[in-house]
Amino acid sequence: MSKSNIVVPEAKDALERFKMEAASEVGVNLKQGYNGDLTSKQAGSIGGQMVNVMCPVRHIEFTRANWHNKGQIERITYEYLLAV
Repeated sequence: MSKSNIVVPEAKDALERFKMEAASEVGVNLKQGYNGDLTSKQAGSIGGQMVNVMCPVRHIEFTRANWHNKGQIERITYEYLLAV
């Protein structure tokens, strides 16, 4: 994280720890400082893991009467992101 618009200095350290934790979870060997030797796939997997933790996907499932065919029930699934 060389360029940063983080206003709170403590947040920069927390984000750095979070990035290192995400890298270890996806099996990428991330080191302090420059990591220009990473592939795009590796770097993307770290960012993707961070997003998955920050914005988990939630599912709600329920059944309701089918509006087109009376007497039939259909299963509805809503999927949404919850940003924390």
